[in-house]
Amino acid sequence: MPNKKSAERRMRNSARRQARNVTVKSRVKTCEKKFLAAVLAGNKEAAAQALREVSSVYDKAAKGGVVPKTKASRKKSRLAVRLASMK
Repeated sequence: MPNKKSAERRMRNSARRQARNVTVKSRVKTCEKKFLAAVLAGNKEAAAQALREVSSVYDKAAKGGVVPKTKASRKKSRLAVRLASMK
């Protein structure tokens, strides 16, 4: 347990941030899985809709500092390539 008031505050803040990060990362993974499922099913319209959702979620996660901006950009790019390569 922390001995100082500022350490207590830091502990509370880090717990709050950790809870937010877990929530956001879970949402990102869920959206990405939904996109990949649509790609594997061969449903291009559903995959395009899911890609828009994934891109939005990644942008919001990067904006909040949960995911690095470069990682969000790289993931969005690679997912877009997968959608473009669909027949």
